[in-house]
Amino acid sequence: MQLGEIIANILAILLLVCFLAGTFVLFGKPLWPEQHVRMVIIPPVDTMSTASTDRNDTPVLPGTFDTNLAHPRPS
Repeated sequence: MQLGEIIANILAILLLVCFLAGTFVLFGKPLWPEQHVRMVIIPPVDTMSTASTDRNDTPVLPGTFDTNLAHPRPS
């Protein structure tokens, strides 16, 4: 291989790298999408509407459950 061919190949590779870098800068999107985390916030427990235990460690359950207190499942 002659010196002129080596220099031409190096310049061609640099031109290709500059073209790819310019394309990424122009469009501005990363190669891999960003990871998004879904967070579930647990509200404090309402002791009047949830089960509790008495002094004998037997559960004291409510007779009915108010469905207005139940939060919908996060999507």
